[in-house]
Amino acid sequence: MNAHGGWELSEELQSLRAVTREFVQKEIRPVEETLEFDAYQLPTEALEAARAKARQAGLWCVGSPAQYGGSEMSLLEQVIVAEEASQCRMGAYVPAGGAFGWDPPNVIFRGTEEQIQKYAVPTIASGGKTFVAISEPSGGADPARSISTTAVRDGDSYVLNGTKTWISAADYSDWGVVFARTSPGRNGVSSFIVDADTPGLTMKPIPVIRSWYPCELSFTDCRVPVENLLGEEGKGFDLAQKWLVHARVPYAAATLGIASAALQMAIEWARNRETFGSRLADKQAIQWMIADSEIEIRAARGLVYQAAWKADLGQDFKFEASAAKVYATETAGRVVDRCIQIHGGLGVAKELPLERWYREMRIKRIGEGPSEVHRMVVARQLLSGRGGPS
Repeated sequence: MNAHGGWELSEELQSLRAVTREFVQKEIRPVEETLEFDAYQLPTEALEAARAKARQAGLWCVGSPAQYGGSEMSLLEQVIVAEEASQCRMGAYVPAGGAFGWDPPNVIFRGTEEQIQKYAVPTIASGGKTFVAISEPSGGADPARSISTTAVRDGDSYVLNGTKTWISAADYSDWGVVFARTSPGRNGVSSFIVDADTPGLTMKPIPVIRSWYPCELSFTDCRVPVENLLGEEGKGFDLAQKWLVHARVPYAAATLGIASAALQMAIEWARNRETFGSRLADKQAIQWMIADSEIEIRAARGLVYQAAWKADLGQDFKFEASAAKVYATETAGRVVDRCIQIHGGLGVAKELPLERWYREMRIKRIGEGPSEVHRMVVARQLLSGRGGPS
């Protein structure tokens, strides 16, 4: 709250937003303009130069603990960074072109110190990618019950068999966290750290509407050392929940960054484009599309901030995370669609990022749990009396 009773970010958070915004504008966007339209990574030399500057700016692996080499930001700080870092051509899936590094799955920090030192610390130092394998071909809104990949104890190893699908970045990762069934029932899921080159693990890209493909992972008698069990046997679903709920909030914020960038493009175009003797900006249809977009972005941002705020207070924020994820991703899709319409034919030309963002925003309504699942979460909590009404 400020002195006039309004709500605004603290000076520290405003400064973080400004630093991140300037970084993306100066270090990422100019390089992107030299790349192919659907590029999903910066050239090695440019990436390393940007990463060196990101470390100096305190923008490195923002969600990882400082003691292991990260920036250890609060979730609200991560949200602010995510919204600004996504405001570049490849930002819908590769915020800031990967310049800020990649946080390993937060569940790794629930492991032993030996696991953290062996896996998390080198990954943070290098900015390398990791994967999380939960989804399976059978689908299902309740992973605790739908997971059929098995992990059977055999001496000093667990033997994994099964298939995971829609796994992002697996083919670019050195390791990942795999959730598999060690016993029947809801409490029978365990989590394992699995090296990407483990014998018996194969990966196959799944072509989708964007240039960066997810993978299908097949486990055939894949042996994982007992010491790679993450947490306790049968407690994997609890870890999965912590990963999923937390990840939804910056994920939602990043879509709002895209929406904001698209809207700014549309505003500038409407101000300068003349048709039938007047500017687009003077036409009511255009004005209403712009107004609706800004209103919805602000409303969605409020939901995202509320979820992050509750998380930082140590409160249960599952309800808020699901509400934010649904509204932010759907808002971003509507906004980008309107901005394409405002640009007319140019809106679908690859020289602008709008058509790429349009494809990416369609994916965002499915990734991190589809909208329908999150609506179910919200409804269940309301009907049980746990989530509100507000």
